[in-house]
Amino acid sequence: MQRLLAFLTLLLSFTAMGLRSNTGLSNGGAGGRMAMADAARPACILETRKTAPGLRLVDKWAVLIGGGKNHRLGLFDMVMIKDNHISVAGGIANAMKSVDQFLEKENLKLPVEIETRTIEEVKDVLAYAAENKTSLTRIMLDNMVVPLPNGVVDVSMLKDAVQLINGRFETEASGNVTIDTVKKIGETGVTYISSGALTHSVKALDISLKIDTELALQVGRRTNRA
Repeated sequence: MQRLLAFLTLLLSFTAMGLRSNTGLSNGGAGGRMAMADAARPACILETRKTAPGLRLVDKWAVLIGGGKNHRLGLFDMVMIKDNHISVAGGIANAMKSVDQFLEKENLKLPVEIETRTIEEVKDVLAYAAENKTSLTRIMLDNMVVPLPNGVVDVSMLKDAVQLINGRFETEASGNVTIDTVKKIGETGVTYISSGALTHSVKALDISLKIDTELALQVGRRTNRA
């Protein structure tokens, strides 16, 4: 049992290091490019729930190691009001009201985040919050980072939304987040920047276990892998 636990610990460590080195969260990269977590500051970088099956804890641990923070672990520790929920409910106010009523009825205290895609939706959220007692804690500003033909991004809509919210709720930017765009996004004043690519698009680390380390080292040097 001790050997098994030691092996699993070693495996998790290697997996985490591999995820860290390939998510853009570690230092280095072509041209000394800044790590995503560093580039996002003063905003905090988050992953999403889009993790490898059976490896969610490891994926999320890797993000923490790389300097990011974790989003919700599952469907149980945060309420996320997504675009489909809003459509089915018949609008933002109805969706938020349903969540608030459910949490009050079940005597639950959970953070609540709602997804918005336009400035008008942000205004609808703020209007509801101004007139009702709500459990809302965070507003997601989805796809308000607009890619331009010249390779840069326009963050003016995102910046307008952040200024409109004016610190009343946490804010989270999502969509078109890369190592090349995250710095500009972070400068808009958002609280968080989330990127599913941190976990769902990582490149696997090629590792292996060798008994004859001397021969393995010779082969590795010959093939420029050591």
